[in-house]
Amino acid sequence: MANTAALTGINGLRDIRRSPAYHLTEALAAGSVPGKVVLNEGPFQTMAGVRVDPRSEAGSRIAAVTGGLPARCGEVTGTDSISVLWLGPSEFMAVAPEAAHDSLGGNLIGSLVEALGDAPGQVVDLSANRTTFELSGPRARAVLEKGCALDLHPRSFTPGTALTTEVGNIPVVLQKTAESSFRLFPRASFAEFLGRWLLDAMREYASPEVP
Repeated sequence: MANTAALTGINGLRDIRRSPAYHLTEALAAGSVPGKVVLNEGPFQTMAGVRVDPRSEAGSRIAAVTGGLPARCGEVTGTDSISVLWLGPSEFMAVAPEAAHDSLGGNLIGSLVEALGDAPGQVVDLSANRTTFELSGPRARAVLEKGCALDLHPRSFTPGTALTTEVGNIPVVLQKTAESSFRLFPRASFAEFLGRWLLDAMREYASPEVP
């Protein structure tokens, strides 16, 4: 049991918190096959759900905070530190490093709330709502194709694309970050199932007989 008397402020709490897939850390390392496919959890990212008409003045103000709002399905915009994923014509998800959270000295959530003001829409802190799996390597696409109905061929699913889909029957936002790298955003309650599903789908690539 944690010694709560020793906790001082937010940094003390950071020392004892656990991500949704923390208990799978050793399994993710053991199941990864360097040179073929690697799976990690990227925990504690700052996430915000945004609903706003991108054509409105409020949309323009929010775009100024995030570095733009996606204009079409699958598009990802943003800056070097913020990614904004298209979820619908007026619905977006902003993703940034942990340090961008207001509780840690950042100002992303507060800036988005201020930018929206009294205009129709909403800004919701989703940082504890989802976790992030990072899947990379030459066989990453083949692993996803075992349980994803999207066309993941590079001619269709290019780097800088993100779509809402299912992987292993689990709803996720799937983002392609590079030619052989993907980020999956499942809800926290599905983290264990999806993590174990991905590990099982990766298992064949640990065999030397499978290139």
